[in-house]
Amino acid sequence: MSAIVAPLALIAMLLAGWELACRALAVPAYFLPTPSAIGQALAADWASLAASAWATLRMALLALVTASLVAQGVALAVALSPTAERAVRPLAVVLQVTPVVAIAPLVAIWAGIDHPERAIVALAAVVAFFPIFSGALTGLKAADPDLERLFDLYGATRLQRLTRLRLPSAVPYLLEGHKVAAGLAVIGAVVAEFVAGSGGAQGLAWRILEAGNRLQTARMFAALVVLGLMGAALHAGLEAAERSGLKWWRGR
Repeated sequence: MSAIVAPLALIAMLLAGWELACRALAVPAYFLPTPSAIGQALAADWASLAASAWATLRMALLALVTASLVAQGVALAVALSPTAERAVRPLAVVLQVTPVVAIAPLVAIWAGIDHPERAIVALAAVVAFFPIFSGALTGLKAADPDLERLFDLYGATRLQRLTRLRLPSAVPYLLEGHKVAAGLAVIGAVVAEFVAGSGGAQGLAWRILEAGNRLQTARMFAALVVLGLMGAALHAGLEAAERSGLKWWRGR
């Protein structure tokens, strides 16, 4: 119970202090709205914000699935060949450290100006790729050395070693990689929409831009609140899936 009450109490104290400070100092609403004004904007725009949140979440989840399939496939191919790993890993690192805003205009052109969703999904998938790839590759190489020698003793084939030893050993690393990648997919989708979006994909980033152009700061904060709640819910869901997956894995 304290794990829930403590953060809620802290949030309530911070919001109360924010409200009192804004009122006492007469801070302009366009500069920093009060929490009560943000709550009113949230209630007034709830329908459009919910629709935009679903658009952002849908693109982020699609990007996460795409990144997962590609990253695990590449990791499997690389894990079977040290030469392939030496060739692929530097490229994966370069892809990871390249800012998404730098390649967003190119991806937007390649995806087509009339299809901003494709560009957003592709850019978010690029951001989410590396944690899954790194986790899968680390997990595939993290098998118990004693079990590796046991498989050698029994003359196990490469396929048997992969399916019965290395893949089960990689489960915890894969789960952690997906949990990290999910948050990055949401961030990537929002950043990509800021850069590549043209209003065709009206996610939360578009709502923030629209409100900002009109100096409607309370609406901007309302969109940020929805984005934060969405990210927290996604993280909690993946943590529950991770606990369930690890429980199954330890039972095995």
